[in-house]
Amino acid sequence: MRLYGLIGYPLSHSFSEQYFTEKFATEQLDDCVFKSFAITSINELPALLKANPLLKGLAVTIPYKEKVLPYVTSLSDEVQQIGATNCIKILGDNLAAYNTDIKGFEISFVKQLKPHHKKALILGTGGASKAVQFVLKKLNINFLIVSRSEDLQNNSVNYDMLTENIMSQYSIVINCTPVGMWPHDSDCVDIPYNLLTPDHYVFDLIYKPVKTQLLKKAEEHGAAIQNGYEMLIIQAEENWKLWNS
Repeated sequence: MRLYGLIGYPLSHSFSEQYFTEKFATEQLDDCVFKSFAITSINELPALLKANPLLKGLAVTIPYKEKVLPYVTSLSDEVQQIGATNCIKILGDNLAAYNTDIKGFEISFVKQLKPHHKKALILGTGGASKAVQFVLKKLNINFLIVSRSEDLQNNSVNYDMLTENIMSQYSIVINCTPVGMWPHDSDCVDIPYNLLTPDHYVFDLIYKPVKTQLLKKAEEHGAAIQNGYEMLIIQAEENWKLWNS
């Protein structure tokens, strides 16, 4: 049997187990199983690996995309650059870290990109945010990181600093936080929605619900919108390729 899994906490929001279970059934991969491992601390990883010696690969989600790195034995070039992983390939005692969020985000993101989309606001500072920053640098799109605390030296502002001038200049808004994710789908990130326009492009990495409050409000103001579902599908398939390469 080939065992694959997902680590994170909590995992009520995750689509990975359902996605891979359906994939294995459709493709008649009878020797493959996917399990979710909701671990409350990354310190539990060594025991998890010991208890599941058949594990061939792990997907990594919130809040462990950065915290897991001290436990891996090798890093891809992208992981070395950004300091976050969402995919671990397991060969015996060797744990190799990759980042497929990068490819998933880029392929999905560029489809609605317009020539006037020159600057982006990235909401959040976690592992997903780091993958998004990597892609925007590659695409030569300037960005500001928006978080609860201001850090101008690291190109970061807080939500209270989102003035009309900033919102007009930064016509891309990318949510990398879990705010608005099911089951808390009545929540929304605290940006000035009244300043969104049809020139804006709002991308929310959340896939459940299909339209977060952020996307609903952006759509009401005529902005182009995209959720994270396609990104998730792409990164899941990239994970599968890496686990079996």
